[in-house]
Amino acid sequence: MTQKILVIDDEPDLRQLVELRLRKNQYETLGACDGKMGLEMAGREHPDLILLDVMMPVMDGIEALRALKQTSETSAIPVIMLSQKKETSLIMKTADMGAADYIPKPFLAEDLLRSIKRNI
Repeated sequence: MTQKILVIDDEPDLRQLVELRLRKNQYETLGACDGKMGLEMAGREHPDLILLDVMMPVMDGIEALRALKQTSETSAIPVIMLSQKKETSLIMKTADMGAADYIPKPFLAEDLLRSIKRNI
């Protein structure tokens, strides 16, 4: 059975690049351009894992992570945070909120794939 990964990022080029790499590694992908759309998609599609950008319009990644972890149908889905922000306090905050991992941008595809395999 193919594992499904939801990529929530407001940068279309990065989102498409990540989705392409994931599909090449036999994952099914879904994409959303903001946290609100991502939340709706997660509830409807029940992905096996979510890649979630921190800084986005409409609903940022911190708000989306909080909502994902507080909703029974999405609380068990592993979430890997992606961000250009590298502050330890932010990394610790997302971990305390239930994020499975935090990967700073820019990242190597191999690092992302390794984290996905660890957390899916």
